Amino acid sequence: MTAVDAPAGSVDAGVPWHYGDPFAEQRVAARSAAVVDRSNREVIAVPGEDRLTWLHNLTSQHVLNLRDGETTELLVLDIQGRVEHHAVLTDFEGTAWLDVEPGTGKALLAYLESMRFWSKVEPRDATAEIAVLSVIGPQAPSLVTFGGLVRPMPWGADLLVPRESKDAEFTRLVDAGARPAGSLAFEALRVELLRPRLGVDTDDRTIPHEARWIGTAVHLNKGCYRGQETVSKVENVGRPPRRLLLLHLDGSLDALPETGDPVTLDGKVVGRVGTAVRHHELGPIALALIKRSVPLDAVLAAGPAEEPIAASIDPDSVPPDNAALGREAVRNLGR
Repeated sequence: MTAVDAPAGSVDAGVPWHYGDPFAEQRVAARSAAVVDRSNREVIAVPGEDRLTWLHNLTSQHVLNLRDGETTELLVLDIQGRVEHHAVLTDFEGTAWLDVEPGTGKALLAYLESMRFWSKVEPRDATAEIAVLSVIGPQAPSLVTFGGLVRPMPWGADLLVPRESKDAEFTRLVDAGARPAGSLAFEALRVELLRPRLGVDTDDRTIPHEARWIGTAVHLNKGCYRGQETVSKVENVGRPPRRLLLLHLDGSLDALPETGDPVTLDGKVVGRVGTAVRHHELGPIALALIKRSVPLDAVLAAGPAEEPIAASIDPDSVPPDNAALGREAVRNLGR
């Protein structure tokens, strides 16, 4: 199969977009296994005996007791609690390996270097050393052996392999039974899983609760870190102003809305489009940050005003709105 590269300017430029039939790639991934080259993700290595304590103090995740070969996710927030960075972290043989969205590694590394002080850590750009491959689908566990730099993920498994042997590892997985798939197939299945991408499904105002990162990338019972006050306040006495939801789009049109396009209700902007894809079963769908006040049965429009695309909220994508103890206490004050 011949790879078709992602278009110039795409967030996934530099890796295969598809191998001739994106829908077939999705179907195979959904029922068996496919392998995706995600080597455009950037990698930061943090060796040093203080690495876990140091990352624990700087980020949203509890990593003090992370075991060798174990994986988690983490965020770096600004002082207002808005998301600046997202990373997947695996600790392995004395080094913490963080992989991040394309184009974000330099800024994260600069922040980490600025916070070294006297800590025994040596953060470096390891993108030239390590590449990410993803095996997606229910048969992924039969094709990989978890442990070390092979980690379970919601879509199957990620492998962090030496960059010089990336092509050989990809071929090995294909020979083992995985179908080659491009970023189009991966993105469609990621959207179905309601998994956000930093800078695509988020904007510069996004807080962790809005993007469904509580529990996966934010630990609610750890010590102080920058931005924690906002996380604690929303969790205990407030609600996030927006929610990351799945939209079903009008399939009669050829066009899809673009990342950053508005979502409107009766002409008023009520949200922002993130990733829009064509799913092999669900049809055209998108992740979008939508104001909490928008009714779930609202008839929405996504895209520019001159070419709006009808959209509706998938009710199954609405996160539970459990009342936290702080909100219950406030309500009980007047009783």
